[in-house]
Amino acid sequence: MLDFLNANPILIMFAIAVIGYAFGRIRIKGLDLGTAAILLVALVFGYFSLAIPPIVQDLGLALFVTAVGFIAGPTFFRNFKSKAVAYVALGAIIVLAGVLTCSVIILLSGIDTDFAVGVLAGALTTTPGLGVAKEAATDPTMATIGYGVAYPFGVIGVVLFVQLMPKIFKTDMKKERAQFVAANEAPKVEKKKKVLSMDPLGFFSFALAVILGYLLGKIEIPLPGGVTFALGTSGGPLIAGLVFGHFGSALRVDLKIKKETLVSLRELGLALFLMGAGTKAGAGFEDVLAEQGAMLFVNGLLYGAIMTIIPMIVGSFFALKVFKLSMFNSLGTVCGGMTSTPALGALIQTTGTDDVTTAYAAAYPIAIAVIVISFQLVFLIF
Repeated sequence: MLDFLNANPILIMFAIAVIGYAFGRIRIKGLDLGTAAILLVALVFGYFSLAIPPIVQDLGLALFVTAVGFIAGPTFFRNFKSKAVAYVALGAIIVLAGVLTCSVIILLSGIDTDFAVGVLAGALTTTPGLGVAKEAATDPTMATIGYGVAYPFGVIGVVLFVQLMPKIFKTDMKKERAQFVAANEAPKVEKKKKVLSMDPLGFFSFALAVILGYLLGKIEIPLPGGVTFALGTSGGPLIAGLVFGHFGSALRVDLKIKKETLVSLRELGLALFLMGAGTKAGAGFEDVLAEQGAMLFVNGLLYGAIMTIIPMIVGSFFALKVFKLSMFNSLGTVCGGMTSTPALGALIQTTGTDDVTTAYAAAYPIAIAVIVISFQLVFLIF
């Protein structure tokens, strides 16, 4: 049976989707995993060596973040301008809280630094962070193991957190949503010139945004210490989508895409991304247990959970109490600071508005830059 499935990756993908969506509908005390449940199902499939092509994860990420950018584009720049300082500061605060937590764990437990920083990268669900860890580590394999062990809770933890916070603070979601959408509603501007439509669904402009986004994500900016910063395959297409969504048309070419089309692309992209990420992470679990033992696995899960939870609590405190952001914007910055693409999808479902993307997109690049620098510092200190 397993051989038959492995010979049919398309069948594996749709099986993960069917089981994942069904599992995600299960609600326990008002909480559900939604689309993020696909990750858990994919982990199980990956553990049993049921693989899907790596391009599936990359394609899903491109579809998701670009669609999110297009949807949020019309309101992004105005919202960002009014709260730029808070978003930038929170992106750094959340990451630094995670780095400090990791450092304390290393000091108190004596855990291997390579493994610990890998766990931190998984807790923050940051692929660039894993890249830095592998490059600076004495044993890159230990960093990769730490990332793989901590990543699943890094995803699920933030997904549950964005649903729990409104309940803990007893937020009136309908009232909050109405106020939030009203504050971010884009002024309607009538077209004053004819524009050329390349195709009825807007796939031309979507594809163009993905291409330009990937090129933007490849640009490397030198930082102190000989390291470089890049937006990568998450940040680049997201920024491109925001720009395209904001301007709507350029050079007399219609860049707009119907909201229904974008919502479909967003959901498809998130599902594909979770399938790829889950099967990849699950495939490494058996090797970790066999080579490193159950204790290392358990430690990775425990430390990873701590490194996920503390930065979210710290970030939420600063967002709500210090910068006085709304609940929706606070949760958006938490998702951005945690560099969690799946959590952004869950947040959009929880809040019922794509405008939360503004906070995510503003905090995300800062978080990545701080991750690149601070991870290097951990290796220098320990």
